[in-house]
Amino acid sequence: MNLVPDNFDWNHLRAFLATAEEGSLSAAARALGLTQPTLSRQVAALEEALEIMLFERIGRSLNLTTAGMELLEHTRAMGDAARRVALAASGQAQSIEGRIRITASDIFSAHLLPPVLRKLRQQAPKLVIDVVAANDIRDLMRREADIAIRHVRPDQPDLIARLVTEATAHLYAATEYLDRRGRPAKLTDLAGHDFISFGDVDEMLGHYLPMGLPVSHDNFRLGSQSGVVAWEYTRQGFGITAMSDEVAEATPGIERVLPGMEPVRFPVWLTTHRELHTSRRIRLVFDALADFLQRGKGH
Repeated sequence: MNLVPDNFDWNHLRAFLATAEEGSLSAAARALGLTQPTLSRQVAALEEALEIMLFERIGRSLNLTTAGMELLEHTRAMGDAARRVALAASGQAQSIEGRIRITASDIFSAHLLPPVLRKLRQQAPKLVIDVVAANDIRDLMRREADIAIRHVRPDQPDLIARLVTEATAHLYAATEYLDRRGRPAKLTDLAGHDFISFGDVDEMLGHYLPMGLPVSHDNFRLGSQSGVVAWEYTRQGFGITAMSDEVAEATPGIERVLPGMEPVRFPVWLTTHRELHTSRRIRLVFDALADFLQRGKGH
């Protein structure tokens, strides 16, 4: 290798790290917010500076060379150190302005967050809030978000997690659907009804079958990875689905199916990074969300 310390460029290493972790130039470019040609030039510049080949290009795929795998281990350590520096700097920021990223499910983001976002806009008008509406779990350690609202407790030791409430859910359907197909009076009546899936049907069955619901793949004729889309299909009368009671109660034209059924209960965790929790702007948003959820507005 021939890397002169004075010519060290972290951007080139960052491009290499993203490409190695994402598996392609296009995915790495999206992750870093760069164009693919720019990222490709940065990787090539690193290879030229080190006088080694980091990737083997086989068709459209990239495979790390032996030298690339060796460098990756050290680059990851540098990336972690850089993130810790950024987190420490963010934690010392005392101005209630700047950008904050909140991640929550798309249903939560669309239906439950607006009231607290209005409150935050009044309290701190200079804040720029970016809501990452995603049903997968975003990584706070990699700064994909500053604050997360989750239904599972994170296990990373550098994260602060607060159990803020226990939400409830029931089965719901549109009044139009129930008028047309009939209102189930007992669990066994559900066997002949249509259900809307949120994502993977097997995962839905994994929740429904232990509840005693007599359903199978045949009951699921429509669904979406998007919770917002699946709920809209429910609202438009395509079938039955489980939904947070607060969202359902605020949706016109929706009825609870089997009203006497025991609710499904699930925790709501509010999570942020330990160092970010010292920032005034992060603390303001974290506390506003905690108060909002604990008052029963996040079920």
